[in-house]
Amino acid sequence: MVNDNPNPQMEYSVPGPNPDLKSLDRLVGTWQVSGGARGQISYEWLEGGYFMIQRVELEHEGHKSQGIEVIGHEQGFGVEPGQDIKSRFYDFGSGMTLDYVYDLDGDILTIWGGERGSPAYYRGLFSSDGNRLAGSWVYPGGGYESTATRIQQV
Repeated sequence: MVNDNPNPQMEYSVPGPNPDLKSLDRLVGTWQVSGGARGQISYEWLEGGYFMIQRVELEHEGHKSQGIEVIGHEQGFGVEPGQDIKSRFYDFGSGMTLDYVYDLDGDILTIWGGERGSPAYYRGLFSSDGNRLAGSWVYPGGGYESTATRIQQV
């Protein structure tokens, strides 16, 4: 590997994770989901704190969805990380991938389908103890209510 650093004495430093990611700490754990979708989801931080992973095992209208979602800030080669907390969901059963934007404002979590401002989104409210998240998925032509109850804190 060629060292292109003109000053080998100068140490390269990597900035730490964006502090806004810490707002997602309240998702960490395993949740039982009921309502229009049923099953379990879990969230955990990956080593380094730059990314969170969600594991999904849900059923909605007879369709089973199992997969993972990686959540963090996008950063392309040679550019600064993006401002939005974005994610990509990988569905193991269908090969489908879905992109989302996470936004947490106080006790209100909004997950936009695709891009911020999309007509497809989830909006939920955390309970005062943080162990219940109740809200609705909304999308053109439909939607459903969903409640997630924390069953294990990690």
